[in-house]
Amino acid sequence: MTSSSGEPAAAAPGEALFGTTAVDYSRYRPGIPDAAVRLLAATLHGVPAPALLDLGTGTGQVPRALLPALPRLARIDLVDVNPAMLDQAMSDLQPLLEGRTATAFAGAAHTFTPQQPEARADLITICRAFHWMDRPAVLEMADQVAAPHAVVAVMGDGSLWTHTADWTTALKELIQTYLGESRRAGITGTYTQPARSYEDDLAASQFSDVREYRFPVTRAWRPESILGYLRSTSFARPDHFADRHPAFEAEARDLLAAYAKGGILREDAVFTVLTARRPKAAS
Repeated sequence: MTSSSGEPAAAAPGEALFGTTAVDYSRYRPGIPDAAVRLLAATLHGVPAPALLDLGTGTGQVPRALLPALPRLARIDLVDVNPAMLDQAMSDLQPLLEGRTATAFAGAAHTFTPQQPEARADLITICRAFHWMDRPAVLEMADQVAAPHAVVAVMGDGSLWTHTADWTTALKELIQTYLGESRRAGITGTYTQPARSYEDDLAASQFSDVREYRFPVTRAWRPESILGYLRSTSFARPDHFADRHPAFEAEARDLLAAYAKGGILREDAVFTVLTARRPKAAS
């Protein structure tokens, strides 16, 4: 599983990158497929009061999906470089907690330290965010805070930039007419392919027993939801366009309406989950 989400394989200042898009991110980013949620919940079988550590949590999509599916989930640690995203995550999670504990840590994932030093995570999740991180340092940190039986789950499904359909190809070409051929990433940079796959990152860590699961998923988008999604990405964020962003959205809206069938645009994606354990725990 490579970093194919349209984002760079490097850290970025979170507040500058996503500070103004937390609401769009929460509303328009696709959620976690039910089959993937069931897989994550199954990794915690036999753990009476499990603790989740969600790195690069964004607006908390992973714990929002897990809480209803795993009522015994007792503690959640949310980590993100962006305080605005964390605030949105805590707000979105509040109605689901029902007395369970959630704490927020604002900072780079590899710098996380639990509020209670003796606390250990039973499941560590990284969804659509590993590409932003210092991956070896994150996995070293995970080894320090994970329970002996813990699972690290790295997940993702690409983006509308990487998806190949007639309408996504046309949309990508439109973005390129405004921003140039290179895929924008981060605040001012462009995307570069990571040097190695996520599988190799995990294999080089203490969590070297790696398994891959692939879940096909079909999404139905409406033009306005795609525009909201684009505003939440680093490759089509509004400030890349400066004062031309309203013109881009108007042109994109017309393009998407022309391709939509019954007002719907279809995306067939594959959501990939890599689960990784320490070899002794796996045996």
